[in-house]
Amino acid sequence: MEHPKIHKTETSSKLKMVSKFSIFLFLTVLLQLGSWAKSASTLENFIQCVSINSELSVPVTTTLFTPNNSSYSSILQSPVFSLRFLEPSVPKPEFIFTPLHDSHVQAAVICAKQFGLHLRVRSGGHDFEGLSFRSETQTPFFLIDLVNLRLINVNIKDETVWVQTGATNGEFYYKISQKSKVHAVPTGTCTSLGIGGHITGGAYGSMLRKHGLAADNAVDALIVDAQGRILDRAAMGEDLFWAIRGGGGGSFGIILWWKIKLVRVPEIVTTFNVVKTLEQGGTKIFYKWQQVAHNIDEDLFIRAVNRVVALGTNSTDRTVMNIYNGVFLGGTDRLLKIMQASFPELNLTRKHCTEMSWIESANFIGLFPAGTPIEILLQWKSAATQPALFKSKSDYVKQVIPETGLEGLWKLMLEEDAPTVMMIPYGGMMSRISESAIPFPHRKGIKFMILYQSNWQEGDKNATEHINWTRKVYNYLTPYVSKNPREAYVNYRDLDLGRNRHKISFREASAWGQRYFKSNFERLVRIKTKVDPHNFFKHEQSIPPLTL
Repeated sequence: MEHPKIHKTETSSKLKMVSKFSIFLFLTVLLQLGSWAKSASTLENFIQCVSINSELSVPVTTTLFTPNNSSYSSILQSPVFSLRFLEPSVPKPEFIFTPLHDSHVQAAVICAKQFGLHLRVRSGGHDFEGLSFRSETQTPFFLIDLVNLRLINVNIKDETVWVQTGATNGEFYYKISQKSKVHAVPTGTCTSLGIGGHITGGAYGSMLRKHGLAADNAVDALIVDAQGRILDRAAMGEDLFWAIRGGGGGSFGIILWWKIKLVRVPEIVTTFNVVKTLEQGGTKIFYKWQQVAHNIDEDLFIRAVNRVVALGTNSTDRTVMNIYNGVFLGGTDRLLKIMQASFPELNLTRKHCTEMSWIESANFIGLFPAGTPIEILLQWKSAATQPALFKSKSDYVKQVIPETGLEGLWKLMLEEDAPTVMMIPYGGMMSRISESAIPFPHRKGIKFMILYQSNWQEGDKNATEHINWTRKVYNYLTPYVSKNPREAYVNYRDLDLGRNRHKISFREASAWGQRYFKSNFERLVRIKTKVDPHNFFKHEQSIPPLTL
């Protein structure tokens, strides 16, 4: 299958008759935009510009939402994962534009640039720091929400799939499963993630040890660049194509489509859950998990999720519970042989195991209850990541954390109300791909990644304390994690690592850039300088150009 049509960018080729009534409605709505209403002529020019530069007339009533519109709040909030950034004190977009066509996105970029308007772009709303839909340094701004761009074109013959960036992981998995029971994509475990931003940061899932990241399997893309051109891989060149596969979202342009190579999966996979508490020898079992999870058969993915639970129904005493979620690309018999040889301490038995199709395992690793129909994947829902108030941080581990170190971590967890510490094993294919193959550098030598998170309820007066708890754990783990730099995952954005201010500094950006990308950061900066020297696409942790 050929790539989706690349639209001409010359304005003269796009001049078409646009409904006068549509423009009138567009202007009427936009002229209610508070501070922007002071510049009616600029707004009028902007709207006419969008209409002229779109291949399809923009249906205003279904694509544009202002704070005066009854749907504005629900559209802003519906996909948002981190509720901290919906609080009244956080600046909101002046309006939300929800394109229905690639050319609408292209026109929005052309016209925003022409009239000096700031923008943010959202594909799924899972940005941990809300940078896809909020701004600390650029106000006023508007939001381009890609929620309507969700087409998925599967080509089993050449084993590839084109997917628009507003589609979710769940939709992606489901549509592929309807074409083939033995093909899949190695994207994320969270089914409500938007594909666009997900892959720009790397995108790991339960098959990362077998097939690497989704970004490792991206073979083409369509992007709107800073000049308003829609470019495929051949047109953008290998440097830019390298940068967008793991260099983080919001720096180089707006991804419209990804083309991903499908991977083969068996007709039957096996899943399991094994739960251990500290009282059941949890520390020693987890100590062994650290030694084997990255070295075990690469068909096997064993995620470790650590939470705090009550010791009994009526008890106020608490303990740490270690949950081992496993997905094995094969049957139960072979899995049990592998576990008995490599990880007998977990005491995995046949009763823990369930054989199912790969698409059913997407429900399992997404933490949906057993028996949930796979059609749940078509809904904008995730059992694993419900909207919440939280703060997260990430780390990478290269050496086994000693039992004394684990005991200190459990103690810190017991100090917090609702903590989660999740470990994702690496190894396998992740160790065989070069650190510089794409911007995502966390490869050979990494045993596992840590995500630690504090959650709290609305109305909790101790939000600052919960946030500080994550920083306390981060400080505690310093002796046990990667160093020089202390690595972090860009899709788990963390503004504690640093942020771009109004005056962007390469030196200041290096503080977080080196952690996310290691030595790849310098190449990302060079590419940014070449393709977006005036820094049109920017946010608090975007890649800076050298010219600023």
